[in-house]
Amino acid sequence: MNRLQRLVLRLTALSGLALLALPASAQQADYPQRPITLVVPFPAGGPSDALARGFAQQMGARLGQSVVVENVGGAGGTIGLQRVARSAADGYTLAFGTLGTHVANAAVYPKLPYDPVADFQPIGLAGSAPMLLLARADFPANDLKQFAAWLTARGRQATYGSAGIGSISHYGCVLLLAALKQSATHVPYRGVAPAISDLMGGQTDFMCDQTTTSLPQIAGGKLKAIAVLSNARLAQLPGVGTAAEAGYALDVRSWNAIFAPRGTPESAMAPLRQALQAAAADAKFGSQMHAVGVDLPQNDAAQPQAVTTLIEHGLREDVPALQAKQEFLD
Repeated sequence: MNRLQRLVLRLTALSGLALLALPASAQQADYPQRPITLVVPFPAGGPSDALARGFAQQMGARLGQSVVVENVGGAGGTIGLQRVARSAADGYTLAFGTLGTHVANAAVYPKLPYDPVADFQPIGLAGSAPMLLLARADFPANDLKQFAAWLTARGRQATYGSAGIGSISHYGCVLLLAALKQSATHVPYRGVAPAISDLMGGQTDFMCDQTTTSLPQIAGGKLKAIAVLSNARLAQLPGVGTAAEAGYALDVRSWNAIFAPRGTPESAMAPLRQALQAAAADAKFGSQMHAVGVDLPQNDAAQPQAVTTLIEHGLREDVPALQAKQEFLD
């Protein structure tokens, strides 16, 4: 080896040591330098998947790198969330969390394999949507009062599908049944798509789902919206009444948020926050999301603290209430 080659090797080694000596924020000054994985902890075809893919495209365009959605379903979203919690805190593996993964699962799983607060850093909200009470197109009830009467006559013979125990669709129907002071038999599925398919086919009687996946099926005449499980009617379904109008104090909204593993440096968090907030403020994207009933976060609601507030409130108020309802745990 000649003198020049030895000098090159020495300089290379020194530059490597210098890089290791830099803090993580300095090493990631040019973040992102490669594609980012956004883990959706549910199968493809559901509401979280659809919304995640929209944000992935919007954020990728602003970050200058692809944001690749990876579906890691199972156990109510716990498998996917556990994977992200244990991944490197470098900004390249993110989670698309929900009300189910960060609140409801804490009521279902005594030994949740991740801590909803301690293991994640929220990047920001990625939209919220009201829940709908759905049935097959030829279902005899047309509003919530008629549905309550039908359910009284059927009792536990009535069945409702969900995306799985602890999912938002399960959570919504448990709260609905509690408000109606009624019971029904829960039929869990491995995702929203197969649950909706069986509902349309008459294998189950009703379902509680987000507008994101249900509005297209309602518009196509394949499902009937019986009620909006919230305080306000939807512009997309002006003829469908609310739970409040029927006399029930029920306001069920799903929410989604994007998270990084705890310890992710600010040099990655800042660009991710900026990309998420820019996507939420994009007028064209907002119009597309409004068409499926999704409200994108604006102003204070777009800040990470808004996610922390939702989680802390849910863990403090909702989890004890859900644990008191045995049907939620069955």
